[in-house]
Amino acid sequence: MSATLTYRANAAVITLNRPEALNALNGDMIQRIGALIDEVRQSEAKFLIVVGAGSKAFCAGANVKEILGKNSADQKAFAQLGQLTFAKLDELPIPSIAVVSGVAFGGGFELAMACTFRVATPKARFALPEIKLGLIPGYGGTQRLPRLVGASRALEIIATGRILDAAEAERIGLVSKIDEGDDPIAIGLSFATVLGSPPPASLLMARQAVARALDLPLTQGFEAEAALFAASTQTGDAGEGVRAFLEKRKPEFAGT
Repeated sequence: MSATLTYRANAAVITLNRPEALNALNGDMIQRIGALIDEVRQSEAKFLIVVGAGSKAFCAGANVKEILGKNSADQKAFAQLGQLTFAKLDELPIPSIAVVSGVAFGGGFELAMACTFRVATPKARFALPEIKLGLIPGYGGTQRLPRLVGASRALEIIATGRILDAAEAERIGLVSKIDEGDDPIAIGLSFATVLGSPPPASLLMARQAVARALDLPLTQGFEAEAALFAASTQTGDAGEGVRAFLEKRKPEFAGT
């Protein structure tokens, strides 16, 4: 299987499973990833962890051979397949955590950026090297990277195609944490534990509100925040959270 889905504790785990090809993406693998994300959406998992099989790569990017021989319309459809598949992570009600060990180049870097959070091991390396082939990123990299690190820095990374090590990735905000562990799934579970167990509806609304900050003028962002805040107050978990605070006890969120 080019990608597999397993469950550990309260987390779903998608493993990019082509270690002989450094987990490089192709059309079939991207479709498989999309199908697995759809399956996770129907599960009771609280988190999604995305890892790469083997010790050398999270994902080395797209299969360059698939680019050859396609006309412009086919190339656009190929890019949109990756974009729409990775966008499923934005719509997933639970947060996703990419654990990057080894290289995350091209489409692999774009997949990691599509996740809610990124954790790296010290040997993680990131790059969008498409410019060196006379291309540009096509799976969302030109849109997600500026939102993570700012337009000027993103353009420099894209224009040079240079490799970022884990320390730089953490310094500029690409990754939330560097973990010294050697088991990517265990690293993802550890990070999920740090996140705790926030009410699912509230966490989703928080993600939506932060996303609005990137897309809307400030005054419209305030309006979106107010609407999402109002919606959050009407959940069962909000009532439980407020009562627990007043009663000086730990809340027992039910996911309602």
